[in-house]
Amino acid sequence: MFARFSPRAVFLAIFVYCAGLIGFGLLLQYFKDVMPCPMCVMQRYAFVGVGLVGLLAGLHNSTGVMRRIYAFIILAGALTGGGIAARQTWLQHFPPQQTVCGPDLSYMLNSFPLGEALPMLFQGAGDCSIVDWTFLGLSIAEWSLLNFALLAVIALWQLRRRNPERRHFR
Repeated sequence: MFARFSPRAVFLAIFVYCAGLIGFGLLLQYFKDVMPCPMCVMQRYAFVGVGLVGLLAGLHNSTGVMRRIYAFIILAGALTGGGIAARQTWLQHFPPQQTVCGPDLSYMLNSFPLGEALPMLFQGAGDCSIVDWTFLGLSIAEWSLLNFALLAVIALWQLRRRNPERRHFR
């Protein structure tokens, strides 16, 4: 059933989907006052990265090896974002004993080398373990994890599917 969707349409759908997720996050931030923690910001970066690669792949309309390279980059971005979302979900279910409000993301990146800032980010500040908003019983981090998993499955499908132009010659 899904085989009739061209690789270009799938990549552009990935872009639109990620743009919608970012838009929803911004709506929550600016209209519901749900401020993102550092891990949420990193997940947003991952959605933006995956979406931009989807847009580039859709505009490029590549086939063969390049389509697989774009799909692999999207898979890597989805797995990275999913890892961050999984870590935050774990922190929400098993919060640290002491909740200390750590520095925000921009302070960490401006004050420390990247090699020192990233481990501090994944330790999770106290605000990363707080559940500010839920829908159908799932937190934003859990929804983010599900969305990254969906994007990873789509990227894997793009990696494994045959080139549409090959099917017509059999």
